[in-house]
Amino acid sequence: MKALRLVLLALFISGVVLGQQVTPPQNPATIAAEKTQTLKVNATLVNTLFTVADRKGKFVTNLKRDDFRIFEDEKQQQVTAFSNESNLPLSVALLVDTSGSIRDRLRFEQEAAIQFFYSTMHRGRDRGMVITFDSLPEILQDFTDDPEQLAEAVRRIRAGGGTALYDATHLAITERLSKESEQRRRVLILVSDGDDNSSRLSMTETLDLAQRHNVTIYCISTNTAAHASSKEAERGDKTLKKFSDETGGKTFFPLRLQDLDLSFTDIGEELRSQYTIGYSPTRSDDGTFRRIRIEVANRNYKARSRTGYYSPRSSGS
Repeated sequence: MKALRLVLLALFISGVVLGQQVTPPQNPATIAAEKTQTLKVNATLVNTLFTVADRKGKFVTNLKRDDFRIFEDEKQQQVTAFSNESNLPLSVALLVDTSGSIRDRLRFEQEAAIQFFYSTMHRGRDRGMVITFDSLPEILQDFTDDPEQLAEAVRRIRAGGGTALYDATHLAITERLSKESEQRRRVLILVSDGDDNSSRLSMTETLDLAQRHNVTIYCISTNTAAHASSKEAERGDKTLKKFSDETGGKTFFPLRLQDLDLSFTDIGEELRSQYTIGYSPTRSDDGTFRRIRIEVANRNYKARSRTGYYSPRSSGS
């Protein structure tokens, strides 16, 4: 009997019991790692701010989640988040063109911008900054929630030389707006004639950057009725509209300098009249540009949002 027990013990130690392999105990860290790999999923969430208006351009702010459908590259996505963002904190970068071509319009731009900061910014919640650009961009006031500091910076604006519109936009996004919390709305307001004769970057590079960092661009053209007929003005306005259309903003074309303040007022109203919609894409991350389209159930209403976004690139792609 004793000899039989010794034989059985030897078989157990060798890992063979009744012809089956005995699995040795696993390290707890190994088990946790295997579980982590098994549960790994695509967690990308795409959030998009958008505005809804009726046929007359009046904002519609009382719609519900079921009133919308969202498509990515024309494939409908399941909405996982929706809210009215009328009180979303703002991070607003004001870019003012100070090139020689707008010298006679600068005073009206200053007055309108100052009024915008006082009427739109809320202390303790919203943040604004002021950048001017001619041949080079210059930060006159970094982000602050104090409208008086922003107004004082606007008053210091002086006209200069050439026009580096794209470089100034690049600076505002990379050095400031991209570093603002994703819980804030990143807004760039560009006051310019749309001309650029000094930048090292192209319009395409600048626009791609805005889309990657989810920055909405609003433009106010300074090509008033006296300048609108020229080819330069037409080209500049086309550039401004491209920036706003692709990022979900809007371009304003005040016919008179005195109407600049109305453009700023409209921007302030729109920033408080928006929705946000979110979804998890059905496609895996691959670093490509994805087109977004939001459809409103009521055909009398139209949604305006950014045209798309750049998907993050997963480690396996």
